Amino acid sequence: MSLRQQSVVGRRTVLRGMSLSALGLAGGSLLTGCGIPAAKQSAGSCVSTDLSAEQKTLIFSNWPSYIDEDEENSNAVPPTLAAFQSETGLKVNYTADVNDNAEFYAKVRDQLGTCQPCGRDLFALTDWMAARMIGLGWIQKLDHAKVPNVDANLLEQLRSPSWDPNRDHSVPWQSGLTGIAYNAKVTKEVGSFEDLLSRDDLKGRITLLSEMPDTMSFMLRLVGANPSNFNDAEWSKALQRLEDTVASGQVRRFTGNDYVQDLNAGNIAACEAWSGDVIAMQADNADIKFVVPEEGLALWSDNLMVPNKASHKANAEALMNYYYDPEVAATLAAWVNYICPVQGAQKAMESIDPELVEDPLIFPDQEMLAKTFAFMPLDTNQAKLYETDFNLAIGG
Repeated sequence: MSLRQQSVVGRRTVLRGMSLSALGLAGGSLLTGCGIPAAKQSAGSCVSTDLSAEQKTLIFSNWPSYIDEDEENSNAVPPTLAAFQSETGLKVNYTADVNDNAEFYAKVRDQLGTCQPCGRDLFALTDWMAARMIGLGWIQKLDHAKVPNVDANLLEQLRSPSWDPNRDHSVPWQSGLTGIAYNAKVTKEVGSFEDLLSRDDLKGRITLLSEMPDTMSFMLRLVGANPSNFNDAEWSKALQRLEDTVASGQVRRFTGNDYVQDLNAGNIAACEAWSGDVIAMQADNADIKFVVPEEGLALWSDNLMVPNKASHKANAEALMNYYYDPEVAATLAAWVNYICPVQGAQKAMESIDPELVEDPLIFPDQEMLAKTFAFMPLDTNQAKLYETDFNLAIGG
């Protein structure tokens, strides 16, 4: 098995450095680009035609390094995709062009907002962006009869997000946890976010994530609010806690995946971290530890979705169904090192990579999952305001 997660930079990094004017606080909208208003759609207003029966092809956009690779030829078709193509006769045009949720949104908003094809049959986006697109009516409803493996094997904790309660529009590709990592060579254990943000020995030696839902989830927890259901007053208290933390000099910087290098080298002592990154670091550095903070863990997923006007919906559903076969799911999980959303994959992992069978960051137990929470889905206006607040607070 090859663990190369450390080389992935910015896979879950969101928009940073947005100016107040760029966000259009005074009017306008994040949904407007190039003078074309991005409007809500529906199955009635935006009708899609499926050509899967005649066209045995599929265009799939994903994040970089988020699939298995041929260890001898990184440019080869990913082995699981090659097997899918052989099994189904479908040709997959696979591209790793989802570098950032907000950046990808900007690529497709004008087309999807005006009921035009975006040139893709399937893409993977993180919960908060998936919720936004589904809320705008830009995503086709799935035919559950075509994804029996998904219905049978989807992890119970991921079955009913508030923004897609019946999983009619989305299927988790991989999931992950946001918690704390620390380097035991340079500091003692950091057991809570309260410690991370207040311990004198960590001043100027920590990083937090530049992804708003991750960092603000913990700020909300610290002020006694529920990240899954909060109001504007609670948001303001959490934002004030963040601003006070920044002003104190506790935080060295806000990062995407690039905290990995600094934590490995001991340039920082501890940080807010994603579980998949930590598994990769631990393969080469036994001093890197992952902590379930006293405040809990943020649980998130990157979700497969079929956009409006995609011409190969049934082919996309066939791919979703294929990756929910436990053996295929375990093969993928052994490579990407994030939480496998497929029940039965842990058993299948026994023959694929026995060392990973008991890894709680790939197969968390019920006790760990009971400590997780998700960030509340936001409507367009909330997202615009909260993202602005956050970027101003972190100096973006």
